[in-house]
Amino acid sequence: MPGFVPRAQPVAAPERACRMPSYKTTRRVGHSASDMFDLVADIESYPRFVPLCERLVIRGRSTVDGTETLVADMTISFKLIRETFTSRVTLDRDALKIFVTYLDGPFRHLDNQWSFEPLSATESIVDFSIAYEFRSRALSAVMGAVFDRAFRKFAEAFEDRADEIFGKTSVA
Repeated sequence: MPGFVPRAQPVAAPERACRMPSYKTTRRVGHSASDMFDLVADIESYPRFVPLCERLVIRGRSTVDGTETLVADMTISFKLIRETFTSRVTLDRDALKIFVTYLDGPFRHLDNQWSFEPLSATESIVDFSIAYEFRSRALSAVMGAVFDRAFRKFAEAFEDRADEIFGKTSVA
């Protein structure tokens, strides 16, 4: 697959690193860093293309010093399991970074980060990392493998969505 550079690395805090699942990937994509930032920042569109995302509702929105912060509820579902969790999404357009901080729901911990590095007007590097831990061992046992597979498809889902919206381009 062109542009795919997987790097499975722990992204958890050192005290949790030994037991908390995590995933990190870096992709070179044929779209600008700004376009990719906008695509990931458009969280209301996630139910259309993000694996496991059934629903997303923004509960609040504020802007301070040019950085936008959203509080959102995301409902994830798989077969008969449906869980909703609340996160704070910080959109730092100047730095081309997005930080997702867990607030409430079925997790003990969830951190998600995106960064977008411009290579040219039509290419960029997209870094995606996530670390999570369910509160319930039972939910972890049922959803752990599903989440792992879904996270491995996240970056691809966003790249496919970018191709759909901005047009498909090739990556050198």
